[in-house]
Amino acid sequence: MQTRRLGRTDLAIAPIVLGGNVFGWTADRDVSFAVLDRFAESGVAAIDTADVYSAWAPGNHGGESETIIGEWMKARGNRARVVVITKVGSPMGEGKKGLSPAYIEEAVEASLRRLQTDVIDLYLSHWPDPETPVADTLGAYQRLIAKGKIRWCGASNLNTALLEEAIAAAKALGGARYEVLQPEYNLADRKGFEDGLADLCRREAIGVITYFSLAKGFLSGKYRSEADLGKSARGGGIAAYLNPRGLRILDALEAVAAQHKAKPAEVALAWAMARPGVTAPIASATSVEQADSLIRAAELTLAPADMATLNEASAY
Repeated sequence: MQTRRLGRTDLAIAPIVLGGNVFGWTADRDVSFAVLDRFAESGVAAIDTADVYSAWAPGNHGGESETIIGEWMKARGNRARVVVITKVGSPMGEGKKGLSPAYIEEAVEASLRRLQTDVIDLYLSHWPDPETPVADTLGAYQRLIAKGKIRWCGASNLNTALLEEAIAAAKALGGARYEVLQPEYNLADRKGFEDGLADLCRREAIGVITYFSLAKGFLSGKYRSEADLGKSARGGGIAAYLNPRGLRILDALEAVAAQHKAKPAEVALAWAMARPGVTAPIASATSVEQADSLIRAAELTLAPADMATLNEASAY
C-alpha cells in the first residue's frame, strides 16, 4: 500500500488511519484483535486512540482502547511496525484533565503503561485548554520528546485562531510544534476545516488526519430515515444529517460507488483522502469485513468527475 508522510514528521502512514475509539466499546478484545490483525496485514498501520477511550461505555473508566492495543502489540511483537497515535486532555477522573505540564507528564506515563511501549509516535492535545497557556503545553511536549517518551506532538479540535496561536508560540520558543492536526472533516461536515484551517495546514506543512470521516456512520448510507437511527449505538448522533443536503450527498455517493463497484463508505473515505491538505482520514471498524472495506477505500482512486459530483452534492 502507498504511504504518505505525515506533515514534517518522519512518520510514513497509509492513506487511512484505523480508529481505536470502538475498542473496548462496540468491539470487545477478541474482535479488536481480529480487526487490528487484518488492518496490520495491509501495510503500514497507523492506529489512533486516546486515553479517554472508551470511558462513556457502561462499566468503563477510560484506558480500555489503549490497553487492548498494547496487549495486541505485545502478543504480535509488532510494535516497530505500528504508528501509535494517542491523546491527552479529556477528563479521566477527578483532577485528571487538561493540558498543564504536570498533568501531561502524569498522563503520558499512564498511556505508556497501557500501551506497553516506551514511546508514543504521535501525542495529541485532545481539546483546547483555556486554563493553560499553549506555550506551557508545548514546553511539556518538548521535554517529553527530549526524554524519548514521545516522538512528535499535535492537536485535535483547534480552530484557525488557536492553531495560529500555537504556531506562533512554537516559533517563539524554538521547540516542539504541533506537527499534526486532527479536525472533524467529511463530506457532510466541510466548513470547519475548509474555512481557513486547510490553507493554514498546507502553508505550514502540518499533517492532517481527520476524524468522524464517515460523519458518525451517516456516509455509510445505512441511515436514510429516523427509523434507521436504531441500527447502531451511534445512531442518535446522525439525526442532524437527515435533511435534503444530507440525502443529496448519499445519492451522489451511491451513484459514484455503483460506477466503481464499491461501497458508499469507501467512496466517502476516498474523497477525504483526495482532498487538499488531508493526509489520511480516520475510520473505525467493528468487524474484519469492515476492516477489509477500509483497506479497499485506501486503494480506491476517484476520477476528477467523481470528485466534482461529490463536491457539488455536498456544497452548502
